Amino acid sequence: MPTGFGRLWSAQTVSSLGDGVSHAALPLLALTLTRDPMALAVVTAAGTLPWLLFGVLGGALVDRWDRRRTLWVMDAARAVLLVIPAAAAVLDALSIPLLAAVAFLLGLGGLFFDTAATAYLPDLLGRDPALLERANSRLRGAQAAMSGFAGPPAGSALLALGRAVPLLADAVSFLLSALLVRSLPAVPRPVPEIRESLLRQARAGAAYVFRDRLLLGLALRPAVGNIAFLAVETVLALFAHDRLGIDTYGYGLLLTAEATGGLLGAAIASRLGRRLGTGTALTCTAAAEGLAVLGLAAAPDPYVAGAALAVCGAGMGATTVLGPSLRQAVVPAHLMGRVASTSRMLAMCAAPVGAFLGGWLAAAYDIRTPLYAAAGLLLAMTAVTASMTSNRRVEAALRAAAPADGPDRPASKKPAEESAPDVL
Repeated sequence: MPTGFGRLWSAQTVSSLGDGVSHAALPLLALTLTRDPMALAVVTAAGTLPWLLFGVLGGALVDRWDRRRTLWVMDAARAVLLVIPAAAAVLDALSIPLLAAVAFLLGLGGLFFDTAATAYLPDLLGRDPALLERANSRLRGAQAAMSGFAGPPAGSALLALGRAVPLLADAVSFLLSALLVRSLPAVPRPVPEIRESLLRQARAGAAYVFRDRLLLGLALRPAVGNIAFLAVETVLALFAHDRLGIDTYGYGLLLTAEATGGLLGAAIASRLGRRLGTGTALTCTAAAEGLAVLGLAAAPDPYVAGAALAVCGAGMGATTVLGPSLRQAVVPAHLMGRVASTSRMLAMCAAPVGAFLGGWLAAAYDIRTPLYAAAGLLLAMTAVTASMTSNRRVEAALRAAAPADGPDRPASKKPAEESAPDVL
């Protein structure tokens, strides 16, 4: 891997550790201020609102800005932002509105950082799909390890030392990440389009996704998946307690099994792509997720449930490597930010739908019903997207992108499927 990738990997690893710390610390800080479930929900929801409100517009801005500069400025800004609640904690001036505002602004910074990072990676590495898969595998694996394993317990432990400590630790992680990103090599900027309004450029990016069946299939996977997975997550703790007899410690082990599967899936994603073809591998991971959730719903004991969640996590881990890598290989550089943010926004908008669906099905029918519904939805999505992300379609898109020699690919050059768009 190029030297610059090592610095990018280090920056995102450090930043992900800080994300895990704040992910645990912010709700716990809110809990020290109130026991009102709605107030706690406001703090949690505030972090997702930027994607719902500004997702596509944020992608359009990233496509206008220098991506490396966007990365380090967003990290530096988030480091400065976290000093405010840390100071408020020291002065005993923390409040729910302040925590909600901080969560919102952290989410806004994350929107720009994540979108710019997705767009910057093919600029740094080129458009070799195999190289992008290796890079994304390492990035996703480190992100899962830091934000899923190391960060949350570290956040809880640091909070015991003082309310300001986890916030300052997260600020330091953002500062270190900003310094690392600042040292990354400059890359040529994409050829600018004819100056248009920001809204028109945002709409063009969204339309590019919806007109191309391959890109639409890649976007539907996480969107439909989020509906299913949030339906499961909403009732998982209750299902584990009432049907599997799992206590709090056992529930933590259940989640660890899923996270471990995710790390394994990210590690073997490139191998799956080479052996089966990216399109077939994506279909297989989707089917594995659906069958795993079906197995979870029917699980007679905690061991079967843990195995099912591990398989589901492996499918998700592999998908989060294969899907973005393919998108980075075929989307023109000047559209990368908008295409990535459109796909992410669809996934984020779908999450609340899944949470509501899971709660309603559990209340109206049975605690297993959301799990069976989620499995059916995932398997149906597998059948629908199988042709949209087939090996044939993937290879056609890669051939169309192959003549491009970098970020200066003209705007008129589109994936093969756009020349004769299919009707859904």
